[in-house]
This record gives sequence, C-alpha cells and structure tokens, in this order.
Amino acid sequence: MVDASVASVTVLLATHPRFADHEAGRGHPERPARLTAVLDGVEQAGIGDALRSVEVLPAGRDELERVHPAAFVDALERFCASGGGRIDADTGACSGSWDAALLAAGAGLSSIAALDAGEGDSALCVVRPPGHHATPSRAMGFCLFNNVAVVASALAARGERVAIVDYDAHHGNGTQDTFYERGDVLYISFHQWPLYPGTGAIDEVGRGDGYGATLNLPMPPEATGDIYRAALEEVVDPVVARFQPTWLLVSAGFDAHRRDPLTDLGLTSGDYADITKHIMGYAPAGQRMLLLEGGYDLEALADSAGAVVAALADGQYRPEQATSGGPGRHVVDAAARQWREIATG
Repeated sequence: MVDASVASVTVLLATHPRFADHEAGRGHPERPARLTAVLDGVEQAGIGDALRSVEVLPAGRDELERVHPAAFVDALERFCASGGGRIDADTGACSGSWDAALLAAGAGLSSIAALDAGEGDSALCVVRPPGHHATPSRAMGFCLFNNVAVVASALAARGERVAIVDYDAHHGNGTQDTFYERGDVLYISFHQWPLYPGTGAIDEVGRGDGYGATLNLPMPPEATGDIYRAALEEVVDPVVARFQPTWLLVSAGFDAHRRDPLTDLGLTSGDYADITKHIMGYAPAGQRMLLLEGGYDLEALADSAGAVVAALADGQYRPEQATSGGPGRHVVDAAARQWREIATG
C-alpha cells in the first residue's frame, strides 16, 4: 500500500532502454542486469503515483565539452564506432556504448529541464555506464563520460552553486579533478580507504579558488551507518551551510552495501535511506537529483535503490534496518578538526 504522504511528492525517473546496449566485457561486474535490478527495486518500493518518467535525450557536444575536451570526445566516439574493446584493465566499451554514454550524460540534463518546469521534487537517473571516475581526459573505472560533472557544469554555467555528495564506495576521482580548483561546486565524498582508485585522502581539500570546496571522508572497512550519520551531522552539515548550495546532486553508488563483492563497507539499504533523506535537506525541492554510480550485488542494489526512492517520496520502504557499531569514528573527528581550521582561516 502506498503511504498517503507519497501522493504529495513527485519523483522523476530518468532512464532509457539503450543503457542495456553498453557492454564492458564478458563477466564484467558493471553489467546490464544492474539496470534491471535498480528498476525492480524502484517498483518494489511501492511509491506508485509518486513516480513520473522523464524523456531522456542525449547530451550535446557543447554540454560534454564543458567537462571533456573535444579531442577526448572524438577519440571515444571513434573507439566505439570501431567496435570498442578494452580501454584499460577495468574499463571496456562496445559499439553500443557511444549512444548509451551520450544518454547517460544527457539523463541529468533532461532531468534539469523537467525539474525547472516544476514537474517533480527530485529526480533519480538510472543510468549506465556510470561516470564519477572519468576525468576530463580519461575514461577509467568502468566510466566513460563523467555524468554528474556534466550536470554540475551545466548548472554552474547558469550561476547555480552546486553541492555534489558522492556516497559510492570508491572515491570519485574524476569528479574531484574536474572541480578541484573551482569554488562554485562543492564536492563531498564518502568512500572506503584504502581502495581503488587510491585518491580521496582527508587532506585533499581543493586548491586555489577551490580551496575548501572538496571534502573527503575516507572510511575504514566495515564502517557502519552510524558513522556516516555522525559525519553528516558533525562535518558535512556545517560545510554545506557555509557553501549555501542552490542545487544538490548525488553520485548514488550502492557498493558501500555490506554484501557488495568489490568492497568492504558495512551499510544496508536502511542506511542508504537515512543518508539520502538527510542530504535532501541541502537544497530545495525541485533542485535535487541522484545519478546511479556503482553497486554490484544485484539483490543489494535492488533493496538499496528501492529504499532510496521511497525516501525521496517520503515513503517507508526499508528492506533492512540501519546499522551501527562499526569503525570510523576517528575519521569523523579528524575531518571535524580540519574543517574547523579551514572555516576559521
């Protein structure tokens, strides 16, 4: 049964069947079944009429080139047109990957237009390939274009102040690289440490105009939801309050789930619901968007996506309880001390 409260909230859902055309290689964990799992989880959340579909259009060259140089875009197009193959040890593409990547980058842009038109309170972009590892000039870490950076750059170009919260278990090195010297985009990352790609140390805080606009929270293996919640309240909340964003983007990776085969963190779908509900307060309704990143256990992916979309709609779908008792308190304390020093100059 759908909660009565859900009817008053609209969540936009942006996805496209062409995302299944992207194949990263035989046996690759970033596989088309991930898309099905997320959409199954959204259906199981039972939020009914709160969902509204968005027509997804591909990103244009000018939109891509706010982040990625033309030479990189051209090279990726040629690579896919030739049949694709391995880009590096982790990242692959095929002939269908080009259109999928354009649509993945375009899903957030299409959602901006729908949110601007007043069609929803938030948007969930169920896309692949993911994006947060892609640097301006390099595809890596399963990622081709940096989807969230394309969206953030489009918003910043019209004068918005954009906060990006990345709770994927891997650090979003590409997103950080894109905005590391800019003060109009705040990048916040929760991630396992140590883990691929090896970036995201606590002292990586931005440079030049971007000093103080990058916040990394490198969590130890087995960190649980109570540590994430403490970090939000004690570190992230005051940083966001000082930055005063007008838009919130979330790199929604579900590989911090305790069942994920590629990582060692301790979250559950209940934790994802709590974290997402908390950070939605960082920007007004109609100016909040989530974009799918990682998550490689299909059951955990479905449960987590369902719990998160229910949280967006003020629903109560929680397949698992929130967690507590894991390590990581020292990370919260160290980050809080560092950011007090930054705030006081």
